[in-house]
Amino acid sequence: MISLLTPTHWKDYELIDCGDFEKLERFGNLILCRPEPQAVWKKMMSEQEWKKLTHIRFKGRSATTGEWTKTSAHLPDRWNVNYKNDEVSINLRLGLTSFKHVGVFPEQAVNWDYISSCVKKFKTPTPKVLNLFAYTGAASLIAKAAGADTTHVDSIKQVVNWANENQELSNLKDVRWVVEDALKFVKRELKRGKKYNGIILDPPAFGHGPNGEKWKLEDHIQEMMQDVVQLLDEEEHFLILNTYSLGFSSVIVENLIKTSFPQVQNLETGELFLQATSGIKLPLGVFGKFNHFGK
Repeated sequence: MISLLTPTHWKDYELIDCGDFEKLERFGNLILCRPEPQAVWKKMMSEQEWKKLTHIRFKGRSATTGEWTKTSAHLPDRWNVNYKNDEVSINLRLGLTSFKHVGVFPEQAVNWDYISSCVKKFKTPTPKVLNLFAYTGAASLIAKAAGADTTHVDSIKQVVNWANENQELSNLKDVRWVVEDALKFVKRELKRGKKYNGIILDPPAFGHGPNGEKWKLEDHIQEMMQDVVQLLDEEEHFLILNTYSLGFSSVIVENLIKTSFPQVQNLETGELFLQATSGIKLPLGVFGKFNHFGK
């Protein structure tokens, strides 16, 4: 069975509506209008309603960059939001970047809940968690707040600095920050004989390492998966593979996991989506995850 999962209790985030290649979202008290390539259908709400609600809008200049326009000069470029589930609470600094992103992918809250739940269930006193392609660190901070010894790997220094800001905002400390190509880091950890109880992978479709290393999802994900599963602790572990690529299905993710880790237990695959208040669903990537809590 393929699961369809959406965040259900994030008070500081709301997808209001989406369609006509745009999405209308509330982050804290601010409502943003941004491009959304998956939203190929018609908007549920009228253009007038969108215009009335929008505080800040992103207008693309090219395929990858653009600029934000505000309805008032008093609106901030940076602001904070909170995420809380039954086990942990973290704070995240958001910001208006030239790439239309604001520093968080809200659908990932589903995976955050899985991370905190797994870390809390482990018998290991301080389980080790590795977050690869870790971006601004929400998943790293969730793992840390749940009690894990957390290593955060991303190839972009500015993004890792942003994650460190989020750590301070969340009153956490001692996440291990690594600015490096994820595949290179994994191969080095294998040589060192390292093991992790939890591994999180959220690779981009395309990317570059700090020394110009090229990452293309379909070319490198098989090698990455075969290496990564060797880092898993045999007694207690979880792994999450999340992909946002228009060409990837959850069946591909299932096959990748099963061929890389034939002894997999408790495997769940499916699609993440955001449920809009207007009634429409916005698909935002596919996932595979599994865990094992020992005997």
